[in-house]
Amino acid sequence: MPLNPTHCTFNACFVCQPTQRYYDYVLVAHKDEDAKDTEETQRTIKQKAFIEMLRKKNIKVVEISHDEKLFYGLRAPNEVFEDYKYLLKVSDACNWIGDTNVPVPQATRIRIVHYILNHTHLDNGEDLKELMTNNVFETSFCLHERKNQKELRKKWARWSGLFARQPVRDVKCYFGEKVALYYLWLGWYTKLLVPAALLGLFVFLYGLAFFNSNPLIKEVCESDIIMCPRCDGVRCKVWQLSETCTYAKVSHLFDNEGTVAFAMFMAIWATLFLEMWKRHRAAYVSKWKVYDWCEEEEELILDIVNDTDCKPKHFRHSYLRSMLVLILVTVMLVVIIGIAHAIIVFRVVAAPLLSDAGSWEFIHDHANTVAVMLGAVLHYITIQIMTRVNRWVALKLCELEKTRSFTATERSFTVKMFTFQFFTLFSSLFYVAFFMGRINGHPGNYVRVAGRWRLEECHPSGCLTDLFIQMAVVMVLKQTLNNIFEFIVPWLKRCFRMKTAKKLERKCGHCYRRTCRDDSGSVEPCDVCKLRDWLSNYHLAATNAFSIFNEFLEMVVQFSFTTIFVAAFPLAPLLAFVNNIFEIRLDAIKMVTLERRLVPKKTNDIGIWTNVLESIGVLAVIANGLVIGVSSDFIPRLMYRYYYGPCGNGISNTNCMQGYIRDTLSTANLNETLIRKDFVTSQLVTDTGVNVTQCSYRDYRNNEDYTLTSQFWLILAVRFAFVILFEHVLVVCKFIAAWFVPNNPLQVKNQRLEDKQKRLKEELRQRKFYSKTTDV
Repeated sequence: MPLNPTHCTFNACFVCQPTQRYYDYVLVAHKDEDAKDTEETQRTIKQKAFIEMLRKKNIKVVEISHDEKLFYGLRAPNEVFEDYKYLLKVSDACNWIGDTNVPVPQATRIRIVHYILNHTHLDNGEDLKELMTNNVFETSFCLHERKNQKELRKKWARWSGLFARQPVRDVKCYFGEKVALYYLWLGWYTKLLVPAALLGLFVFLYGLAFFNSNPLIKEVCESDIIMCPRCDGVRCKVWQLSETCTYAKVSHLFDNEGTVAFAMFMAIWATLFLEMWKRHRAAYVSKWKVYDWCEEEEELILDIVNDTDCKPKHFRHSYLRSMLVLILVTVMLVVIIGIAHAIIVFRVVAAPLLSDAGSWEFIHDHANTVAVMLGAVLHYITIQIMTRVNRWVALKLCELEKTRSFTATERSFTVKMFTFQFFTLFSSLFYVAFFMGRINGHPGNYVRVAGRWRLEECHPSGCLTDLFIQMAVVMVLKQTLNNIFEFIVPWLKRCFRMKTAKKLERKCGHCYRRTCRDDSGSVEPCDVCKLRDWLSNYHLAATNAFSIFNEFLEMVVQFSFTTIFVAAFPLAPLLAFVNNIFEIRLDAIKMVTLERRLVPKKTNDIGIWTNVLESIGVLAVIANGLVIGVSSDFIPRLMYRYYYGPCGNGISNTNCMQGYIRDTLSTANLNETLIRKDFVTSQLVTDTGVNVTQCSYRDYRNNEDYTLTSQFWLILAVRFAFVILFEHVLVVCKFIAAWFVPNNPLQVKNQRLEDKQKRLKEELRQRKFYSKTTDV
């Protein structure tokens, strides 16, 4: 049954309400009627000149005045879209886009008009972006379609539908393929987080199950070992190892035997997720008839539709510009790493200051832990500030590159922005994971910042808990606060702005024209109703070309947290899953009801983000191997169980891990002058008033000359051997998984063959028919 060109259903994906009713785009400018000076007069001249340039392209322009603003409704002629469909049909790679005889969807109309609008220039070369920068025009936006917007709100953009299936096809019809692929990817990512979240929860519960029976925890809780002061504060004294019983229990939750298996699982999971996503994507883009879509040909077609006398934009490359950009990127990364060092220094300085807090007993007793948490909060604040700085720098670097097209700019910006964000987020975490407690020295030879403050030490139970605290604080704060502000700010802006439109809405309520109230009408509504619709869109939160980029960046950063240091934080996939359940609906509500309509973009992939995710997957293997082999106590415990401990020495009537904690500690003789100079006398007195002559610290050193023992070197060798073995095994597993899961399902391949054959037969039939007609 042929489609009625004046009424197409939403489910059929032809969002093509009657062309007499809907405008494709709206331009907004300030009135300048009482212009007195040259600048204001020039602004008016440029406004009229730009509108005239649009009219020369046969674009219908309707001007409506309201208060101090001018609203220009823009509607392109049908010839523009007919030319677009024809060029698609005859292009080399873009011709497989389905039936070209159906009406053009509203999303496609908006995309074409947006391209024409942004590639229209005045005689002096100024384009719309420059005119808006010079305040000639205030803003531009495409319009929401009330009927389809209401349908999306009912099906998708509502909190009551948290676990409902996403109408991806409807999203594609309204917002375009690019937005639809984001939600398709996010839904797929969230779905595959379920097994990772369950296994991570199991690892956590496994540690919890042996909370009280674990021999290592018992050894810490029942120990009489006196430890050396952890900082230089006057109240930072020698302390009993048993005082950190709770800390040891928490450490066991995230540093146990199940962590290794979970880290291996997550490395393989990341690969399977990407490979299965490629199959999932292929199935959908095949249904949407954009599998063979080509970005370059799409751009050429739009150029010709906009200007038949246009010339192609040639590819260019400047080694000088590339070298300059590379140098500036390096400088930026050095600055970011420097900020991470500043956070480390803050923690180093904060620990002794907190230990001297006289009136805060809890802070005094847990100075190191509180310093780590404060450092994590400061890290989060730094992330929020640097995100804005990183964005500005990345955009400036892209301008310096002078890329060929917006798509090329977007790719370049994505790589730079993600690189900057990655270093901002993970520089401090890499220090905690791989350097903290390993470069701080020992009694008599402590490493100090500026010759004054001692570097941080790890707890005798290991450094993994510090990494967990840092990750948990940053991840929870980032996801929670970002989502709150992401929703509340546009909502408040909308509430405030909509108050200004109440008077106009009451006025429009007295309009009794049937066409103004019937969405299926074919007669243009009155100016008051048009203005009401335009104002309702104008008062929504502004969007731009990078709006969907921001959502992708947020989720890819979360993916990094979920995979790279998952060995230290098994609950990360669970937190990510819970966050994403709400993130999908939050983004949907924001896009459908709180923001102006995004310009629909055509694509067949998530673009450069696929390469970024693959890079994260490789980095996750390396990072988790190092966390398990170097940061955790997995290897020392393994060596003690089978080599240095009771079982390794043939004693079978005791637990194999008996005495492990004591074995990892070395002893400092406080009577030696070299050792004594690092402490003041008041630090060497216990809370019970006993003067100590010896204290223990975490390291493998001789008690006489404080050199590293052979046990240290053997464990170090085994650590690196494990890392190499771990990474090679997982890389092989990743390659096998990638090979085992093909990118394209057989159904998609066969369907594409059938569609291509059908199209070729149709072309041949038309050619024969044309030949017969010509002969006659």
